[in-house]
Amino acid sequence: MKKLTALSAALTLTAMTALTTAPALAAPETYVLDGTHTYPRFSYNHLGYSTQLSRFNKTTGKIVLDQAAKTGEVDIVIDTQSVDTGYATFDEHIQGEDFLDTAKYPTATFKSTKVVFEGDKPVKVEGNLTFKGVTKPVTLTVTSFQAMPHPMFKKDAIGANAHTVVKRTEFNAGKYAPNVSDEVRIDIAVEAIKE
Repeated sequence: MKKLTALSAALTLTAMTALTTAPALAAPETYVLDGTHTYPRFSYNHLGYSTQLSRFNKTTGKIVLDQAAKTGEVDIVIDTQSVDTGYATFDEHIQGEDFLDTAKYPTATFKSTKVVFEGDKPVKVEGNLTFKGVTKPVTLTVTSFQAMPHPMFKKDAIGANAHTVVKRTEFNAGKYAPNVSDEVRIDIAVEAIKE
């Protein structure tokens, strides 16, 4: 009986030691977008002459990552009234009903459905883009990703670049297509600070 009690105590001590010395499991971490370093840009072919590049100046949202579990969530809101073509008159024109229709739809959103990892880095973000009241599935291809302490904020931070291609006609914004290209490339540079 003494041997059984001693064995039981030894097993309990071993289990407790394993629990206290086991590495802690990573938990999902939430990062808030840094609006001063997060810019969605869009580019399209203009009448065969050139590729035009514009951007949105106001973007908000959050990214949740669990790098140990290789899961994540991305939730982005773009202020479409912040469109910046580099020319104020065209900014007003592109906000009209035929294109962005910002009076009726002042925001566009992207909400992820899946984040795909290779190794310890995300390489694709699948989700739904909602623009002008139309929601379509899109996949963002992540071309760079970095997670490290921010040297100025003294907090953990992440950054990434990603892109996708959509068709304007699928979002009721197809005026002048195909002369002005139907396909629009969306690139986004993202930086986010841990909450």
